[in-house]
Amino acid sequence: MAAMSELPDLSQLSHEQKDALIVALFAQVQALAAKVTALEGRLALNSKNSSKPPSSDGLHKPQPKSLRKKGERPSGGQKGHPGQTLKQVEAPDIVITHAPPAQCDACQQTLGAATVVETRQVFDLPPLRFEVTEHQVLQAHCRCGKTCRGEFPAAITAPVQYGPVALAAVVHLTHQHMLPIARTAALMGDLFGLGMSEATVLAAHEQARERLGPSVAAIGHALQATAVVHADETGMRAQGKLRWMHVLTSKTLTWMACHEKRGRAAFEALGILPVFKGTLVHDGWRPYRGPDCLHALCNAHHLRELTYIFEQLNEPWAGQMIELLASACAEVAATGELLPGARINALRTRYSDLLSEGDRLNPRASPTGKRGRTKQSKAANLIDRLRHYADDVWRFATDRDVPFTNNLAEQAIRMPKVKQKISGGFRTNNGADTFCVIRSYLATLHKQGANVFHALILTFKGTPLQPCLG
Repeated sequence: MAAMSELPDLSQLSHEQKDALIVALFAQVQALAAKVTALEGRLALNSKNSSKPPSSDGLHKPQPKSLRKKGERPSGGQKGHPGQTLKQVEAPDIVITHAPPAQCDACQQTLGAATVVETRQVFDLPPLRFEVTEHQVLQAHCRCGKTCRGEFPAAITAPVQYGPVALAAVVHLTHQHMLPIARTAALMGDLFGLGMSEATVLAAHEQARERLGPSVAAIGHALQATAVVHADETGMRAQGKLRWMHVLTSKTLTWMACHEKRGRAAFEALGILPVFKGTLVHDGWRPYRGPDCLHALCNAHHLRELTYIFEQLNEPWAGQMIELLASACAEVAATGELLPGARINALRTRYSDLLSEGDRLNPRASPTGKRGRTKQSKAANLIDRLRHYADDVWRFATDRDVPFTNNLAEQAIRMPKVKQKISGGFRTNNGADTFCVIRSYLATLHKQGANVFHALILTFKGTPLQPCLG
């Protein structure tokens, strides 16, 4: 409704015209109040009450807030957690003795044999310096006239080259600890006296990708047959353009790849999701509905959206829904078993009642006559999603292998985002693809408890450690 430029002369209006004017003004006030509420709500959105990433919070970051009840789990290490405190070893590498003086400082008599009464141990690093191994080929002359000579190992291909431990170190620093290429090259010089060029670091990346490619392809095939898989995607800059990093992960496997598209075109090109038949855990993004499989929705996303409705829109039903979902999650975690059917029915009944209360406070907007679906409020859209996909919301209570959240996929994406924050985007698409291959391998081995540095050494020796795919 257009705003009135000036108030008409009320003395010239009839009672009917005045009534119509009041109705029009009241409607205009309601429309403006709704617009103000919507704008204030948009300003109040952050990473704690919506799906916005933490990087979008800027300087006004919200205070950390946990959904755990106060006193439920105290800060610090939990009971039964194995400590990491240093403990003395039985066979130290170096022993330095500190003997008393030869004579007693009280009576000046000569002291007898000294014995150890106390020990203290210092854990430190040995002097760090590279070592050079020279390979010499020998030859000898036979009496028949032929000259016979030895052969270099297959891996020794140049007069001077870097060994597998040095190459493993640079890949470990860049892909496990997310250091930029230039800082990695400088660190090798500072720590080991083995200065490297950025080109050498990049060459090590390419060599690792070539050797690890078959292992990562096997990880992708194994995920196709996994019962529960988590999926997520995030934007990454490569060659000055936006690309999308897609992640599929389970409790023991992680696979990631980059593609120029975000949705179904990428899924088809990457080839894993279209044939997946298990349960796919995701954040509810519509393209994930494409695969013909069971689905489970991430309830951490729902709790954030409900927090916005409860705190910013002051709707009590949302707070009660948070309590319902969180308590059901705690109940499943406490028992370690699926909830009885009667208990699930009671929870689902309460769930439906709360959604009905949400409907009452958030009436749907009437169709405007324009093409496409009529735009609804955030609260209305969330209510419709929670109702339409209720089975997927409660999958954590009916399938013991399905968790409450999609944290596995979000954790897999976290380290690539750290890489992007520290180093910026990738200079080339090939660099982004190389990162995905190496990171898939390292993340998988880390989940399986392997020493990823030793695994990289074996990779550069030509015998990469193969992850368990079962």
